[in-house]
Amino acid sequence: MSLVERLKGGINEGKPPDCKLPGGRPDMSAYYKLKNKVHSRLVETLDLGSIPDLPKETLEDSIGEAVTEVAIKEGFPLNKNEQDALVSDVLNEIRGLGPIEPLIRDDTVQDILVNTFEHVYVEREGVLELTPIRFRDNEHLMQIIDKIVSSVGRRIDESSPMVDARLWDGSRVNAIIQPVALDGPILSIRRFGYRPLRIEDLVQRRSIPAEIVEYLQAAIRAKLNMLISGGTGSGKTTLLNILSAFIPSSERVVTIEDSAELQLQQAHVARLESRPPNVEGRGEITLRSLVRNSLRMRPDRIIVGEVRGAEALDMLQAMNTGHQGSMSTIHANTPRDALSRLEIMVRMGALQISEGALRSLMASAVNIVVHLERLSDGKRRLLSVSEVVGMEGEVIAMQEVFVFERRGVSSSGRIRGEFKATGAPSIYVEHMKQYGITIDPAVFKLQKPVGD
Repeated sequence: MSLVERLKGGINEGKPPDCKLPGGRPDMSAYYKLKNKVHSRLVETLDLGSIPDLPKETLEDSIGEAVTEVAIKEGFPLNKNEQDALVSDVLNEIRGLGPIEPLIRDDTVQDILVNTFEHVYVEREGVLELTPIRFRDNEHLMQIIDKIVSSVGRRIDESSPMVDARLWDGSRVNAIIQPVALDGPILSIRRFGYRPLRIEDLVQRRSIPAEIVEYLQAAIRAKLNMLISGGTGSGKTTLLNILSAFIPSSERVVTIEDSAELQLQQAHVARLESRPPNVEGRGEITLRSLVRNSLRMRPDRIIVGEVRGAEALDMLQAMNTGHQGSMSTIHANTPRDALSRLEIMVRMGALQISEGALRSLMASAVNIVVHLERLSDGKRRLLSVSEVVGMEGEVIAMQEVFVFERRGVSSSGRIRGEFKATGAPSIYVEHMKQYGITIDPAVFKLQKPVGD
């Protein structure tokens, strides 16, 4: 007789299963009751303060003993597979993120989207799929959310129902709860894998060709200021992480973020993170104040994880005052939109600046705009590399150096297209030579089809 059948006659009082357990077994409220009894037994027998320091094997043995004891007391034995599954679940509750802990450790999962306790979606290769995983109830989901946000010094409650946080591996977390979320807590996790992506991975996946990589590498080493634009989930932060590997290790880099997720590979990195106000509405530290403070920290480069408000003005001023080679990301649909949004953000912090002076400041500060997009087939690709060439009257002049031209859809559903150079000569070639960097002229003759 299976565990489910035995549970039907035990704790569950004959109620039928209503979801799935790990491993595809039918699930029911009885399983949660059994797990809670095991958890309670552990509380009675273990010092909770010592649990984080216990070796995994020791904790598993203690959980196994509690499972056996509770199973005997409740009147139904467990076979080895059932006991192992229950031990794993309880261990995930104690040390991990409960039901979604296996997804956190799955490198194929890019996003985890929890819509109340009943529906858990994941994204793999750009495609969303519903999983059989579920939480016990919304209270259970809230416990996991509290566990995440409290670990990084954030809070979430009715007075502050939205929060941005991060996991230990840098994965981005957003949670929103009632009364703003009408049906129950909603949790969104943007995964950062255990092994950070490298530029070779993007080239292999045809997200970006090697020729454009050579150009971007030269631009970074020549200390050109770069803005990476794109929509949500287009890979802006991932590309920023990867390109940061081209920054010389001899330089001091200061990173500024709302929720720390950058994983720079240099040794000399000073990481700063904003802080929301406390319960009394005090103690807030904004991105703008961090950007200003970073100027006193003797940075060679400043990297703002994402510019989204009045800090844009301070970032532009930093780019114009001896901190060349700085980088940031911005949400936008096109490279031109990126500059338009940047202008709006600057006006949020400096309403008195004239339009001409502001655009002149932007044209002088931003050198290159790299635009990314997640296409309809789920693939993330670089779509454009544009250079800011100066002012033409009252308008910021830009030229595309590289572009991805779409050519339709293949029989397998992949977007067909071609990475190509536009033929416009880069205005920064001579600047790069001043840093001892020479780009192969063949780079500017790029023609590389993909998606066939």
